[in-house]
Amino acid sequence: MVRKAPLAPSVPWPLALLTGAVGLLVLAPIGILVYQSLLTAPFFAPAKRFALEAYRYVLHDPYFLEALKNSFLIGLGMVLIAVPLGSLFAFLVTKTDLPFARLFELLLLAPIFISAIILGIGFIVAFGPSGVVSGWVESLLGHVPWTIYTLPAIAVIAGLTHVPYVYLYVASTIQNVDASLEEAARVAGARPYQVALSVTLPLVRPALVYSGALMLLLGFELFGLPLVLGDAKGILVVTTYLYRLTAITGTSAYHLMAAVSVLIVLIAFTLVLLQRYLVGRMEGRYVAIGARGYRTERLPLGRLRYVWAFALALYLLVAVVLPVLGVVFRSLVTSWGPGVDLREVFTLGHYAEVFKLPNLSRAVTNTLWVAAFGGLVALAFYLLVALGIQRGRGFGRVLDYLAGLPRAVPGLITGLAFLWIFLFFKPIAPWRNTLFALVLAYTVVWMPYGVRLLTAALLQVGREVEEAARIAGASPVRAFLHGTLPLLKGGVLTAWFLLFIQFVREYSTGVYLMTAGTEVLGAQIVALWGTGAVDVIAALATLQVLIVSGVFLLANRLGVRPQGL
Repeated sequence: MVRKAPLAPSVPWPLALLTGAVGLLVLAPIGILVYQSLLTAPFFAPAKRFALEAYRYVLHDPYFLEALKNSFLIGLGMVLIAVPLGSLFAFLVTKTDLPFARLFELLLLAPIFISAIILGIGFIVAFGPSGVVSGWVESLLGHVPWTIYTLPAIAVIAGLTHVPYVYLYVASTIQNVDASLEEAARVAGARPYQVALSVTLPLVRPALVYSGALMLLLGFELFGLPLVLGDAKGILVVTTYLYRLTAITGTSAYHLMAAVSVLIVLIAFTLVLLQRYLVGRMEGRYVAIGARGYRTERLPLGRLRYVWAFALALYLLVAVVLPVLGVVFRSLVTSWGPGVDLREVFTLGHYAEVFKLPNLSRAVTNTLWVAAFGGLVALAFYLLVALGIQRGRGFGRVLDYLAGLPRAVPGLITGLAFLWIFLFFKPIAPWRNTLFALVLAYTVVWMPYGVRLLTAALLQVGREVEEAARIAGASPVRAFLHGTLPLLKGGVLTAWFLLFIQFVREYSTGVYLMTAGTEVLGAQIVALWGTGAVDVIAALATLQVLIVSGVFLLANRLGVRPQGL
């Protein structure tokens, strides 16, 4: 009898080394935040001591308490708006004969790949006091019946722009629901809405709970939308409070910034644990998956199919199309308003300025470099982590936990933490002013996303070919490279496309890390926002949208979908 060679090495030192590297990357940023928060001065200051003064100050600061309340209210608004709409649209697109379902799905997924700060700017251009849509409504009604510079408006806009996240999770769950249960309800005479409420809804309840907890979590991590919509009116959330802390206190208070960061991470981590607990309790009781999970014959909507199509089109028009077109429009005109002849104000000068100024042109090229090559480096690392999770046994469970931790740390805070790491550890200080710093931070921020994508791909590939190579005497590395890796080509390509898009759209992580020579589009837009250079900002935002859209359409043609967010 031939004994199969074990796939795991007898001495798992590579796994131990990998686990140590992931632990260092993930825990070092959190560790330096905690360390700095317990000091009375910056860590490099000679006169410092351990104390809880930073936490006492922050927790008694009325501005922080107000920001905390605002973040909760925005998160609650996102739950109340995004979860019902996302669930409804998921049911309509995946289960019914809704017209133009494929087109609707593409447009629904688009906001996932557009920076929140760009959508916020788009809402200002479209629906602001001097917005294009506002001007048209004012000409009809004599006044504009809304304002976007209030906390409720920010909550509504945040909810509308996060509908795609709920749609993605709920749609993937709905497609796996046992279709025979819905067919039984249809045979009994139930209408489509009755099938949705009495059969589909209970079965996808874990996805709804997950989405609700996710929206609350994202409400506390939201940065771009509150920055552009609330900053002028003094509406602070916890992330913008952190970003504006120096201006609020009048000093560069590292210990206060660290204390705020730790509190945000604690809140986010608590919500992540709550999310997992609730889903874990409900999943086994409510989800029913059968062999016929995806229905080939969709539920007929009858005469209402075009009514629902119009409702979905109206949402897309307000939440996606008009804001994006608003940004593009603003980049092509010098001014706009009632009575303005667009032919006279049309210009390409904003784009000429982008490619004329070195810092702005570098932002474009650096973004492409970080997304392409940095994404490739991150992808290789994520693949190692995914392999360790799948095959590492005890180490695998540790790796899985460590790789998921960055989910609870907003990109803004991760960028701040890595800034301090480069300042704290002198041997790596020279790397602070290189794109390596950005790639490293991006790799940590998007680790849960990338590892999840590749873990899912690995689970779909059998290990028979690799086992055969091992029996024939091949080393574990050679067996993987020549046996399993070719079968992973589709999953790896999918992951690279999606990581490329996420690296391009990322904006908050680079806010603190960006230096002269390491500018990227997202962080550059944030830096310019306070200067009022809306023309240039719109041009940069449009370029980012064009890059993301081009890659997204190419990926879609190749069958890539943003699963596993």
